[in-house]
Amino acid sequence: MSAKEILSTYLHVQDGGKTDVVPVSESFWEELARGKHPRLDQGRLMCAFTFSEPWLTWERHPAGEELVMLLSGAATVVLDESGQEHAVPLNEPGAYVLVPRNVWHTAKTTVPTTMLFLTPGAGTEHRPVDVQSRR
Repeated sequence: MSAKEILSTYLHVQDGGKTDVVPVSESFWEELARGKHPRLDQGRLMCAFTFSEPWLTWERHPAGEELVMLLSGAATVVLDESGQEHAVPLNEPGAYVLVPRNVWHTAKTTVPTTMLFLTPGAGTEHRPVDVQSRR
């Protein structure tokens, strides 16, 4: 057994309690969106990534809540709840928000930021962010 790195390998936490390591490739998210990893539709996917600009998309998860936790940097998670945007600033490592089931959300930052996600995968949807609101 050796230590793994959450930025290059993700974890699939199955409903029954077993956890599998999921290798990450450049095409992972594209493959996931095309249904190439159906086993990830059950349970939760734990992953982390680093970004330094606002996201280009909104997303929502009909299968359950998503945990979004700041590991480094700073970001604002924006929730679209019934047409009303609600900003949740994450400014300290360990700060988190639980995004409710079916709530559209995105993230904004201007600094290198790493966040950890515990996501229900089944049925995840995306839509583009309005370019005007990326600031």
